[in-house]
Amino acid sequence: KLSVSPEMDIMEYCRKEWRGNTPAAKRMRKGYEAVAQKFASIRRIRGDNYCAFRATLFQALSQATQLPRWLQSEDFTMLPENLLSKYDWIKQWQLRQKPGKRMGEISDEMKEYLILLRKKWKTISEIKGPLEKQEACNKLFKNEDEEYSLYEALKFLMLNTAIELYNADKSGRRVPVFSWLLFARDTSSNPCQLMQNHLNHIGHSGGLEQVEMFLLAYALQYTIQVYRLYKYSTDEFITLYPNDPEQDWPVVTLITEDDRHYNIPVRMCQETTL
Repeated sequence: KLSVSPEMDIMEYCRKEWRGNTPAAKRMRKGYEAVAQKFASIRRIRGDNYCAFRATLFQALSQATQLPRWLQSEDFTMLPENLLSKYDWIKQWQLRQKPGKRMGEISDEMKEYLILLRKKWKTISEIKGPLEKQEACNKLFKNEDEEYSLYEALKFLMLNTAIELYNADKSGRRVPVFSWLLFARDTSSNPCQLMQNHLNHIGHSGGLEQVEMFLLAYALQYTIQVYRLYKYSTDEFITLYPNDPEQDWPVVTLITEDDRHYNIPVRMCQETTL
């Protein structure tokens, strides 16, 4: 199974998917037309509740030219040990590949996933030619074991970021607005609940909710720009996670028709000037 399908002309894809004359189909076509002003092609992302991770990571790696600062830090791979020493409840982390195994037993595996994330990011960012870089990304996203190990690492980074934000708020420091929303939910009033009721289920029984897209963006220190096609002609048609991004964060672009499944636009059109 291909995780990321070969590219296809955006408008051709749109005509195939949205033929009817319903208001929804008309809105989708308008949305795709707007995206086609900027991008020539689309690549479909396999839908299995990991599609937000898959689309974001694929885009980040395919345009990476250096290793992000947070991936360079010495204690990056020590995260599982460090967090487990402070928070006993992290032992309830559920690994996709090993359901039933507790975090206490898998912290070495989590460390391996973080090392794999750093290694792949470094290798791909050092490839100079765009075609070779694309090829390396295609190859990585055909290797199911490695791919799911990377998503496990991303989930763990999201948990770490959530803990940092929660502690910052509790000690009276300023935190982004989404952090309040994240912990205002009945199901995630603290990082432990977030892990048990949300992060443990991503990829199994659900994907990322909107507020978790913010958390993913913060964990990666990337701005995730999303064309939300069903919101065409509203202020939310192009949504940024976070909506007040840091100046130096790189930007990745995704497309969604429903905030559940994500595809990726590729091949930026040359800006045409009148």
